[in-house]
Amino acid sequence: MTDWDLRKLRVLQALDECGTVTAAAERLRMTPSAVSQQLATLARQLGAPMLEPYGRRVRLTAAARLVLGHAERVFGQLEQAEAELAGYLHGVAGEVRIGAFATAIGGLVVPAIGRLRESAPQLTVRVLEAEAADAYRLLAGGEVDLAVSLAVQLPSVRDPRFVQSALLSDPLDVALPAGHPLAEASGLRLADLAHEPWIYGSTGPWRDITLAACADAGFVPERAHTAADWAAILAMVAGGLGVALVPRLASADRRAGAVVRALPADLPTRQVVAAVRTGTEGAPPLQRVLAELKASVKAG
Repeated sequence: MTDWDLRKLRVLQALDECGTVTAAAERLRMTPSAVSQQLATLARQLGAPMLEPYGRRVRLTAAARLVLGHAERVFGQLEQAEAELAGYLHGVAGEVRIGAFATAIGGLVVPAIGRLRESAPQLTVRVLEAEAADAYRLLAGGEVDLAVSLAVQLPSVRDPRFVQSALLSDPLDVALPAGHPLAEASGLRLADLAHEPWIYGSTGPWRDITLAACADAGFVPERAHTAADWAAILAMVAGGLGVALVPRLASADRRAGAVVRALPADLPTRQVVAAVRTGTEGAPPLQRVLAELKASVKAG
């Protein structure tokens, strides 16, 4: 396969546009003999003459025009590549794949993407819903570029594969049936619900977060019903089947029949974190997306 030399093709293009070797040399800041030498070398490399006599001048041969037609398309592609690379280096072009759990998608990721559509329309963000426990597996496997997970699912901070960044301390509220005696009580504490039937998952981070918050309040919650989906949990609460801790990010799922109360005296929270693979943390598109995720936290 021919080893194409873009510099020689630029010389051929300049001669076609300027009309003479002398004019092409002036544009390229070369001597006329250097221009002629470049074109002669190109002809030998390609095995076809690039110039032919035309009166007292020279002109491009049919072979040269064929080559030049392809070269100009290549130049156009390279200019586009330069423009896209400049956009990448400024964090306004490229692609970022985010793996995030459901409530983070609604509360953080979607608002961030909305702003990026306005400020960086050439930056493509693709979202993959992933349970918090799966986010790091997807990140390690290269299936996503940025993972949004929960601190209870963090690998060791010494894990050399990842660079982590805190995003949000998401407050935990408690959801009670609308007719519950404590639904409107002032100064509600988590310990006040120690003997209530509780609704939470059988495994996974939300089970761990619920148990940890209740343990901090001095009791072990009795799990009466098991669910992981927020719509299902809140439907059960609204139906009077029990109480549940609800992250503030899940507020969009709140429904009639359930009263959601803050717990300012206890301040239970869950920690939401972002992570990227080590070595990619300096990539401008990733930095731009991470900045917008943090902006979503501030806006919230």
